[in-house]
Formats: sequence, structure tokens, C-alpha cells
Amino acid sequence: MKSSRFLSRFFLAISLVIPFFSYGQEKNSISNQGVPLNIIQIPHLEKQGTAIRLNVDGEPFLMLSGELHNSTAGGFKYMKPVWKKLAAKNLNSVIATVSWELIEPEEGKFDFALVDSTISGAREANLKLVLIWFGSWKNASSVYIPSWVKKDYEKYPRVKDEQGKPLEILSTFGKASVEKDAKAFAALMRHIKEVDGMQHTVVMMQVENEVGVLDHLGETPGNARRDFADHANAAYNGSVPTELIKYLVEKKDLLFPELYKVWKENGSKTSGSWEEVFGKSKFRPDAKDWKFYSYYTEELFMAWNYASYIGKVAAAGKKEYPIPMYVNAWLKQPDTYWPGRYPSGCPLPQVLDVWRVAAPSIDFIAPDIYTDEFIWTCQEFTRSHNPLFIPETRGGKLGAARVFYAIGEYSASCFAPFGIDNVSYAINDPLDESYAILRKMAPFILENQGKGTMKGILVDSITPVQRFELGDYIIEAKLGGRDKINIGGGLIIQTGKQEFVCAGTALDVYFIPKNNSMRIGIDVVDEGTFENGKWVAERRLNGDEVHASTYDGTGLVIPAQKVSIQRISLYHYK
Repeated sequence: MKSSRFLSRFFLAISLVIPFFSYGQEKNSISNQGVPLNIIQIPHLEKQGTAIRLNVDGEPFLMLSGELHNSTAGGFKYMKPVWKKLAAKNLNSVIATVSWELIEPEEGKFDFALVDSTISGAREANLKLVLIWFGSWKNASSVYIPSWVKKDYEKYPRVKDEQGKPLEILSTFGKASVEKDAKAFAALMRHIKEVDGMQHTVVMMQVENEVGVLDHLGETPGNARRDFADHANAAYNGSVPTELIKYLVEKKDLLFPELYKVWKENGSKTSGSWEEVFGKSKFRPDAKDWKFYSYYTEELFMAWNYASYIGKVAAAGKKEYPIPMYVNAWLKQPDTYWPGRYPSGCPLPQVLDVWRVAAPSIDFIAPDIYTDEFIWTCQEFTRSHNPLFIPETRGGKLGAARVFYAIGEYSASCFAPFGIDNVSYAINDPLDESYAILRKMAPFILENQGKGTMKGILVDSITPVQRFELGDYIIEAKLGGRDKINIGGGLIIQTGKQEFVCAGTALDVYFIPKNNSMRIGIDVVDEGTFENGKWVAERRLNGDEVHASTYDGTGLVIPAQKVSIQRISLYHYK
């Protein structure tokens, strides 16, 4: 798919909005008042060079964020003190939840009081919002659906495993389920437009959460690799949708390698059942490589059905208010390496092509990264022009280093550790310092995105050295610091032929000329900061605070005890 499919610019003419008052347990005035009446440019995705990024109010916006715990935004009083804590953490945005069960407790009767409270609280804390729609699914279960949906399992059918047992997962084949979910989501987006269509506190939506068929007990491999209910069996044995076949034919040279492989091995058929087109699935319990694709045909099948369902929900929402929308993924990992052990059909890279065809209203897929395979995951999720957006990950020292890599290497538009309201993140959180530096650097970073002048660095005890090219130099980064530091991260931006700015923590960064006959040395190294996007030098570095000797190499010492920004100028000599 062309990257333009992932981009959309929308211009919305908004007329006068009558002051709106929320209802429910607490009255909270929230409206679009005070915003000039004109043609408003709503939040949208834009492209600069190779980078795809979020634009808010006509300016690119780098989300230094965090996701709240699932139930934090589920009560007025509980959430009130949280806003103050968030405002003190150098965040510029937060990811919070909206649940179907709370906005539509009775069928057809909507209550947006909590939504209004969340938007109002974010405004007071000067934070932008991404809202997660906990609709039909959250973590591969249907636990946030309203009671009137939970109890009417005939009208809103559940997934069945291979043994015929029902699971607490709404089936993607429930016609009434998708209709009601889409109706509720559309009502939510209509309301957000009414109260926030001019102020743009809400900049993006996540539609559902970590969807897929999952055997929560995980006792029998393959038991929940797909939905085995009668309607699902009929669809699995029926024809592969013509839209998907057409995409395979037109994009065959751009397909995910495993998808192209299984399609080609089965004759590149243009019609047939799922197993006729993609082959009978295999399972390798003895596979040493956990990246082998067990039960791939079933995974493709479920991806089509989840994407079709969620695509309808997102389309209904975008019809009301077309801000960017994405879906997030529970990752495949070494100990959960087959579909059903991780959610089958969830938006992972190996089924990205399927999601693109079935859900064009979804702008991109996003990884929830808790695995140690951080670099590999970022690589996989940026295939085929999919932008990197990390809505859930680890914070602390890991997050403080990884955020630089994600932004520097992949122009990540969001980095958001989960549970940002945790007590453990409250005092001396290393991420706070990284975010403080990145907020100051944001205009400079955004200016360099997609231009080939910026790289990310991530080294640890497993991969202690990283090498890459930038301009006329080979950059070699190593884990720095004499203390027992097990991770270092940073980003480096070339500002001139022999000038670079590097920011991060716990790194030794060396500059090696591509021309072996060239001799180089350090002209000047300054430590400093950025103010309004402009460099401000604060301290000249030399001696032990740099690498400047024939035996030690030429480069920077980025300390492990803090986050530092350094600017280096090199020179040639004979």
C-alpha cells in the first residue's frame, strides 16, 4: 500500500457551539467556547521525507506520553489528583480509556460525563489526549461491553474454541455486535467533535485494545487459533474475499515475506478457501526459532475478520470526526509463539497487509512493547511505511534510554510507558529527565525527521556496540559509564558536514572517517540545551570528559548519571 493511504488531511468548518454541560455524578463545564470561528484544521497525519507524524493545530507534535492504568479514568474523584502528578512529569500528552459499559449503560442512552471530565482535566494540566475505545474487546476479552450485551449471548455471540467451548470474547461474526459497537463509537466521536472540535485536546483515537482470539488458560496448543463456532467454520471453509486476492496480486512484490511465501507455495491461487489459497497450517512445538509462523492460515483468517469488524467501527467514528485512528498489538514472544497463545488475528506485522485491505479507516498499527526484543520490534512495525507509535511499553531506566532510540531511528511519533500514574514512576523517575530534554529538543528533532540526518542509538549488555553511517562518518556507539549500567540510549543529528548534536545517556560515541586516509580530531565539544529550538551552549568539555586521543578514539562521553546534550565539531589534519 502506498504511504498516502496512511495520510489524511481534514479541514472542518465548525459553526457556533452552544455551551455544553456534562451530566452524571459531577457537573463539569466543557465546550469549544473561546476559540475563533474559522476553518479549523483538525489533528491529522502528515509526511516529511520518510517520516509520518502527527500534526496538531498546524504544527508537528511529538508525543512524550504515558498510558494510564485501565481503571484510572473510570471515576471523577479518583482521577482528580492524578492530573497534578501527570503535569509534573514533563509529559505533553497522556493516553486514557473510555469504556463502552460506562458511556452506554442502557441501550441507546449515552452518558459522556466521564469523557468530559477527562478532556477538562487534560486541558487544565496542559496535556493532549489519546483516548482508547474499550468497546468490544480489551486484551482479547470482552469485559468492557455493557451488561445488556454481556447477558444477551444469543444476539451477541461468543467465540468458541476447537472443543466447542465458548470464550468470553465477542465473535467477529456477530452482526448486532459490530452494529452496536459502531453506533456507540460514532456517538462518542460526535460528542468529542461537539466539545473539542476546535480546541483539539483529543488528538487521536485507539480503536479497541489488543484484539484477537486467545486461550487464556493456554493449555492446548492451537485450541484457540481461530474462532470455531459454526458461522466461523463456514467462513473459513468459504472463499477468501476477492478484495484480499486483488491486493495480493497487485502488491505481490511488497507483501510481508511469509505471506508471499505461503501464497506462492500454494500456487498463487486467485480463488479458493483459506486453506486452498494459503495452505494447511503447521505447528512446530520443537521450533528453536520462535519467529516461525505456526497456524499462519488461521491467523490470516482471524486478522481479516477482526480488521473488517474494527474497520467498520472506525469508519463510523471517522464519519463523525475524522481524527487519526490506530489499533494496538499484543506481541508474539518466545514463550507465547503461536496464535491463540498470543491473540490470533491481532494487528501484527505478519498480517499488516490483511489489516490494510480490510480496515482502510485505520491509519496504522502500533506495538505494545514489553519484550526485550525492542530493536527488532521497531524494525518489524515500520515495514511498508507503517509509522512507529508506541502506546504501551516499559518506563524507568529502560524507557529513559529507549525513547531516544525510537525517536532518533524511526521518527516515532509517540512513546508512552504503561501505568504512568504508578507510584513507582512518581519519584526520581529516569524517564522524567529524558522527557525534559526531549521537550526542549522537540522543534529541532521535528525539523530533522525524515531527512536522513538523524539516527537512534541503543546499546546494552547483550548488544554493547552499534555501528552505522551518518554523512562522511561511521559512528560507533558503545555502552558507557564505569558504573554497572546495563543500557544506554541516545539520538544523534548531523547539523553540518563535520558537526553533530548527540543527546542521551550512558554512551561512548566515536567518529570514524569513511576515508581511511583521513585523520580527524575534535575542534570543540560543548554541553548545553535548546531554547525555542535553538542551541545554547552551557559548558565547554575537554580532557577526561571527551574521547580525544590516538589510542582512545575521537568522540563523545555521554555520562550514565544523567541525560546530556552535547554538540561536537570535528576537523581534519595531515
